Amino acid sequence: MAELPHPFRLDGKVALVTGASNGIGHGCALALARMGAQVAAADIDARILGKAAPAEEHLLDPMLCGDLTREEAARDLVAAVCARHGGIDILVNAAAVADFAWIEEMAPAQWRRTLTGELDTVFLVTRAAWPWLKQGGRSAIVNFASANAYHALPGSAALAHCAGKGGVLAMTRQLAMEGAPHGIRANSISPGMIRTAATAPVLADPLFAARVMEGNMIKRIGTPADIGYCTAYLASDAASYVTGADFRIDAGATAW
Repeated sequence: MAELPHPFRLDGKVALVTGASNGIGHGCALALARMGAQVAAADIDARILGKAAPAEEHLLDPMLCGDLTREEAARDLVAAVCARHGGIDILVNAAAVADFAWIEEMAPAQWRRTLTGELDTVFLVTRAAWPWLKQGGRSAIVNFASANAYHALPGSAALAHCAGKGGVLAMTRQLAMEGAPHGIRANSISPGMIRTAATAPVLADPLFAARVMEGNMIKRIGTPADIGYCTAYLASDAASYVTGADFRIDAGATAW
């Protein structure tokens, strides 16, 4: 009798991860690849794309993409992935752009740039990939909200970011409903403070870092791998009964 495949394995699956050159996107791309997926690791930054540890560089297929707030760039990326890999089974929307400023200091252009950078990047890539996800019949979307969608962090000028990530939560629930008849599951992850190149400057402030740690039940700062593990689970058949859900990977910061 043939051995059944492990439900956490992703062998034979094609994953597209946007924003995959560093930080959370890179951690997700590596986690999916380690579980057997063919991973198209897409990013707009050609200088650092595919900079995995030398022993793991072969796991990822780095792909340069355009500005994913533009419809044609999203469409071209999906077409390139499908031409190279034959389709898309897993979509991880990790690419995002955000400006951080207090309301009195935030220009309307910064507000619009953040909402576009956190919502349009999800909408446009998902819309372009939707026919391929439907074709797969057992597909998964993983979007990224944030702990900031649930609470305000003292000392963090995250007004537009909070609004954008709250929108991702709502969008993901709708995608779950629209995708269910086609075998598409859609879930989101809300990371707490994760140590990345983007967060390094604020974590370098001892007062801010102490404030974050005070709010964490688990007394450490998260890593991209912490988020990658959850992404791999949500992409796998082990999560076949999970859709429309949000996973708060935040050291308990939103559970007080």
